[in-house]
Amino acid sequence: MEFSAERRKGSEDSLWAVVAVIGRVIRIAEIYPNRAAALRDQAWRESEVRAYAGFLERTGQMVPRYIVRPIRRTDLPRRWKPLPALGFLNGNL
Repeated sequence: MEFSAERRKGSEDSLWAVVAVIGRVIRIAEIYPNRAAALRDQAWRESEVRAYAGFLERTGQMVPRYIVRPIRRTDLPRRWKPLPALGFLNGNL
């Protein structure tokens, strides 16, 4: 999946995605109309992961990284749904 670095002013097509990365698996966790909201969501998701760090270490699970990227609505997968912050614990990632 490729993300466009292009940012168009005033375009309804431009969104910001919080992207979850575990190894080679990349999933769009959530989308927002502005970067500030996406950064808040990223911080919240990272705090949830930190809260479960001990559990992840004991079970040998890889820890997801969250990054914020611009995305176009047309780049979203057809049946995309938001990813729960701890969705990786249930195999949702």
